[in-house]
Amino acid sequence: MHSLLKRQIDKKLKGGLNDLDVFLEAVDESYLNYESQIDMLQRAMKISSDELFDANQKLRDEAESLKEVNKNLQNILESMSLDPELTLLQENFDSSDYIKNQSIEIVRINKQREELLVNLEKQNVALSEYAHMVSHDLKSPLRTIDTLINWFMQDNEEMMNETNTKSLHKILFNVEKMDLLIKGILNYSSIESQSHETRSIDLNILVTDLLKTMNISERVSISINNHLPKLLGDDFRLKQLFQNLIDNAVRYNDKDNPVITISSSESDNEYTFKISDNGVGIPAAYQSKIFEVFTKLHNKGNSSGIGLSIVKKIIEYYKGRIWLESQEKIGSTFYFTIPKTNGAA
Repeated sequence: MHSLLKRQIDKKLKGGLNDLDVFLEAVDESYLNYESQIDMLQRAMKISSDELFDANQKLRDEAESLKEVNKNLQNILESMSLDPELTLLQENFDSSDYIKNQSIEIVRINKQREELLVNLEKQNVALSEYAHMVSHDLKSPLRTIDTLINWFMQDNEEMMNETNTKSLHKILFNVEKMDLLIKGILNYSSIESQSHETRSIDLNILVTDLLKTMNISERVSISINNHLPKLLGDDFRLKQLFQNLIDNAVRYNDKDNPVITISSSESDNEYTFKISDNGVGIPAAYQSKIFEVFTKLHNKGNSSGIGLSIVKKIIEYYKGRIWLESQEKIGSTFYFTIPKTNGAA
């Protein structure tokens, strides 16, 4: 960065800035170890995500094992209530020993489950603390770069032309992009850890208010096709959920008149939400990857590559599911569910 900046700025200013080396040294110092810190954060989040996945898989396996033990115990209890003459036919059966062994097994499995949950909670806390620490360290050089570039442009306004102004604005654009990435990391790491007030939320009001605050072009048509339900939840997570899905539909739309529709339906056990767009679509080979952290299919605009990962994590927090249907150049439809037992108001 140092040699490139020096060559370009010196070329445009024709050596007109005496303290160019001092300026560039400050910028260079701001970038020091920057990429390595990002790599460390990404590796840490991936490792933690893998560990959390393994822990969840173990919990599921233990839960299935516990179901089997309970089923066996239920069978034996039922058999004990049968006619004594029938029970005597099982010559080698000792009901007391069997129940004792099953009880020991249940205690063992519950203990393992509790240990897994404790370890999982510790990993979540460690991940959140690490993300906040590294993100704070990363924001410091960003602020320095932004300040230096703006000072440089103000102090040398008479020497600035369209070309070098454009170059410096590009630097500021990338600084803003990095800041967006850091905010995305913080949001992702705090989905489960942050405490927010749970209350009855009318999604019609939430989505309508959200659209008023988002910077969306007038040529984009967004409509709610039916009356959305009320859910028990919190503003922070539900706004993040709808904002990221709507922003994704707007950002990756190549049509002259983008059309986005929001709708919902319900069954006995859950609500199903649908957000459709007429955008660029997603190739089938990538549809299973778009919810992974730091995955971007298009390098377009200020996108952190974390938005859909945040969406998935919020839906999993509410014990729901998410999937999509998409065709290239035609559009995409994202579906997600929230169980009534977990989110019905």
